[in-house]
Amino acid sequence: MRLPLAREGIPFVLVCVLVAAAALLWARSGGWGLQSAVPALSLALALFVAYFFRDPERTSPADPGVVVAPADGKVVGVGPVEEPIGGSAERAATRISIFLSIFDVHVQRAPLAGRVTEYSYRPGRYLAAWHPEAGRINEQASLESETDAGPIEVRQIAGLVARRIVTYPRGGDRVEKGERIGLIRFGSRVELLVPRDWRVTIRPGDRVRGGATPVALARGGTARGERS
Repeated sequence: MRLPLAREGIPFVLVCVLVAAAALLWARSGGWGLQSAVPALSLALALFVAYFFRDPERTSPADPGVVVAPADGKVVGVGPVEEPIGGSAERAATRISIFLSIFDVHVQRAPLAGRVTEYSYRPGRYLAAWHPEAGRINEQASLESETDAGPIEVRQIAGLVARRIVTYPRGGDRVEKGERIGLIRFGSRVELLVPRDWRVTIRPGDRVRGGATPVALARGGTARGERS
């Protein structure tokens, strides 16, 4: 049975547990006050870190034309952009921006099945992830993929506190819809670029779940709805 915790979080959880155990031994010398409070605070921190790195199983809609959210969080923007996707000459796309708070699952998933055509990383600044300019100037990693319906791109963008972006696939790798493709630590933003003629089915303010919530219909897609 798979551990419902992202592997990148295991060292953090272990360190927190060791700190809590050490604090508990230190507190055994007795008394109320700081010595009794530190173990409780250390344990609370360990539980929060485990919660942050949780990695639940998700089931994606079976219809191959249904595009699912690449991340958990709140949709903060949906709109056209004049830039190519996946090396395409056509400079017309729709961008869906998702903000992840520290309380959201931070594992990213593939929106559609396809082949990764390019992985790229770009250093940058660390504006708050909800800032409109964060997607343009913050540190980020991008995965461009070619699917049966057309090209898509997922961008993992660091935020004010996030200083570590992990991306699993590389160019040439095959990914399935809903498959785990990476993780960003401690508050971040994820953007999905799809062709302009795909129909977007969500709007700003909606909350989505990575790998499960439909966000667009590719050419030929007809199904809607979410499976948990």
